[in-house]
Amino acid sequence: MYTQEDLKQFESKGISLQQIENQLSYFKSGFGYLKLFGSAAVEKGIIRLYSDEEELLIDCWETYLEEPCNVLKFVPASGAASRMFKDLFEFLDGPADKPQTNFEINFFQHIHQFAFAADLNEVCLKNTSKSIDQLIQDENYKPIVRNLLTSGGLNYGALPKGLLRFHNYPEGSRKAIVEHLVEGALYARGKNNVVNVHFTVSPEHRTFFESEVKISAPNIEEELGTHFNITFSEQKSSTDTIAVDASNLPFRDQGKIVFRPGGHGALIENLNDLDGDIVFVKNIDNVVPDRLKDITVKYKKILAGVLVSTQKKVFEYLELLESGKYTQSDLVEIIHFLHNELCTRNPETKTLEDCELVLYLIKKLNRPIRVCGMVKNVGEPGGGPFWAYNQDGTISLQILESSQIDMNDPEKKAIFEEGTHFNPVDLVCAIKNHKGEKFDLTKYVDKQTGFISLKSKNGKDLKALELPGLWNGAMSDWNTIFVEVPIETFNPVKTVNDLLRPQHQ
Repeated sequence: MYTQEDLKQFESKGISLQQIENQLSYFKSGFGYLKLFGSAAVEKGIIRLYSDEEELLIDCWETYLEEPCNVLKFVPASGAASRMFKDLFEFLDGPADKPQTNFEINFFQHIHQFAFAADLNEVCLKNTSKSIDQLIQDENYKPIVRNLLTSGGLNYGALPKGLLRFHNYPEGSRKAIVEHLVEGALYARGKNNVVNVHFTVSPEHRTFFESEVKISAPNIEEELGTHFNITFSEQKSSTDTIAVDASNLPFRDQGKIVFRPGGHGALIENLNDLDGDIVFVKNIDNVVPDRLKDITVKYKKILAGVLVSTQKKVFEYLELLESGKYTQSDLVEIIHFLHNELCTRNPETKTLEDCELVLYLIKKLNRPIRVCGMVKNVGEPGGGPFWAYNQDGTISLQILESSQIDMNDPEKKAIFEEGTHFNPVDLVCAIKNHKGEKFDLTKYVDKQTGFISLKSKNGKDLKALELPGLWNGAMSDWNTIFVEVPIETFNPVKTVNDLLRPQHQ
C-alpha cells in the first residue's frame, strides 16, 4: 500500500506507520458521540460570582503575582483571515460592479472607520492614482477590494488575523497582536515586571510576526513600564493528519500522499513544550480597544484567582494523602471537594475500599486544571458546557461542539438545546503538579473525540481528520471549572464588518 517514498515522507514528518493506521481507522469507523449526563448551567456546574467574591479573587491573583511565578499568555494566531473577507471575495469575483448586499453596502459606507483605511487609501493611490473616495465617486468599487485583499495591495486576504489593523487610536492604529501584548501586561505581569507571551503562528508568516513585535513591543514597553518576553512556535509537522478519498484510501496529489494540519487540537503539543506555572489561553481575534479593556482585565484576574485558590487546596490535599496522615473525615472532605469544586463525580466512590479510594482521589486531584469563562448564549458560535461521561465511568464537565452530540437522539438534542452558555475560548490553566513538575499534557487527551470534515484539493473531494480540539478533547481529562463571565468580555472578529461594531471603534 505504501511506497518507499511514502515511508520517507512519514519519517520526514515524524509520523509513525502506526499513527497513520490509527488515523485511517478513524475515517472508517468515525468518531462516536459523547455520552451526555446533562447541560451545565448556573449553580449546576457553572459558578456565578458576586461582587464581594470577585474582589477577594482579584486580590488572590494579585497576591499570587507578587510571589516568584512564571505566568504565560498563550495565543493561537496561525489562522488565516481569509474567512473574514468571504463576502468581499464573493463581491470581487461576482458579476456586480456595485455593492448589492447589506454586507457590501455597509462595508463601503463605513470604510473610513476601519483601522486599515489609511493604509488602504495609500495603496489605492499608488496602484490606481485615485483615493478611496475618488474610486467610490466613480462607482469603481472592485479596485478598492482588490487592493485590500490581494498581493498587489495590502494582501489582507492571505494574512493571519494577528497582523491586521484592528483598532484606531489618536497616535495611530494597532494590530491584533499588539492588543494582546497590551492586554497581557494588564493581568499577567510578574513580580519581575516581565510579561511572557507566546504566539503559535504558521511558518510562512513567522517572520512577519517577529518583525511586527520588534517594531511595536518597545513602544508598548515604554508606555506601560514593562518588558515583554515574546516567543513563537509553529504547529508541528508530526501533528498533521493524512487525507483520504471517498474510499478512505490515502489521498494523493501527483503521486504524493496529502497531509493536512490537524486543527487547533494539535496545539496541545505546543502548549506542552512551554514552561509556565499559569497559562492564559485566548483567541487572537478576541480583543478590544484600551477604553474597553477594564472589564476583560477584571475577569481575567477573577478566573486566575479561582484557579490559584483552587490549586492551593488541591496541592494541600495531595500532600496530605501522600503523607498517609489523613483521617476518615479528611477523605470525606476531599470527596466533597472533588465532587462540588472540581465537578468530578464517581457513582462507585462508596464501594471503594480505603486504599482504592485514596489512589482514586490522588489520580483525580493530580491533573492539570483549567478554569473556563462561560458567557450567556446569544447565538454566537462556540463550544458549550456540558456534563459528560468519561471512559472510566466518572462524570465531569466538558466543553463540547454540536458535532460531538448525537442530534438524532431526541434526549441528547434536548440536552443540547437546554444549554444557556458557551465558551468563548477564555481559559486559565495550571500545568504543573504539587511538586513543581510539568504535566505531560498529551496524556490527558481523549483521542476518540476528533472530527472528520469534507475538503477539496485541485477540484477533487477529500476527507480531512482534525485532532481533538484544544479546549475540547485535548483537555478532556483535566480538572475543569466553569465560571460565568459577562458577554462584554467576548468580542470576536469573524467578518471584517465586525470591526465596525461599537466594541471595536
